[in-house]
Amino acid sequence: MGREVARTCPECGGEMIFDRRRYVYVCRACGLTLTRFELDKYKEKRRFKEDEADSWKKDYLKWWLSSKK
Repeated sequence: MGREVARTCPECGGEMIFDRRRYVYVCRACGLTLTRFELDKYKEKRRFKEDEADSWKKDYLKWWLSSKK
């Protein structure tokens, strides 16, 4: 069944296996099935959320430090 280890699951962090017959990535832990395109979209969305959270934290820290002067 042509499989190879690929990546980590965006939902649970489990191991994703690429199934060559169906051309999808399947998580061994939670069963999530994604195409390459969907997997890239998931990662892009997560990266955006992390960047947004970092930006919010930096803005808050600037505000907090400026109010202490």
